[in-house]
Amino acid sequence: MSLKQHLAVQQQRLQQLIQLLTEEQAALSQAQVDGEQLANIAADKEKLFTQLESFEVQRQQVQNKLGYSVGMAGAELAALDAHCLPLWHALLESAQRVAQLNQLNGELIKQRIEYNQRMLNFLHEAAGQSLYGPDGQTCKTSGQISSKA
Repeated sequence: MSLKQHLAVQQQRLQQLIQLLTEEQAALSQAQVDGEQLANIAADKEKLFTQLESFEVQRQQVQNKLGYSVGMAGAELAALDAHCLPLWHALLESAQRVAQLNQLNGELIKQRIEYNQRMLNFLHEAAGQSLYGPDGQTCKTSGQISSKA
């Protein structure tokens, strides 16, 4: 497989990953999260990340065997010599977009976890106090749940 073909396959997988991350972001932004959908997206993401990692290792090995220096400078020179520098630059831009989306989705997940933890803490506190008095009427408690809001 030529470097151009190799980079084209990597670019295609990065685009698939961008699509998955966009779907994940939309799912995380919903009021009601679909856990099964997120689990499927996570499995698909893991598969693509594994494939991309394998392809990147292969690319680096071939780059080294052909005498190009290790790292970005060598990769860029190899792409230039193979007449596929624009594809290399597009791949780098896609990889950067994947990193940005992945970081943003991580923040959305973190926010969801914090919200859920606050709700659980509130429910634990509320469960520890009676909401109704012996007469069946709601109790007046400061800072707690009141049905007379």
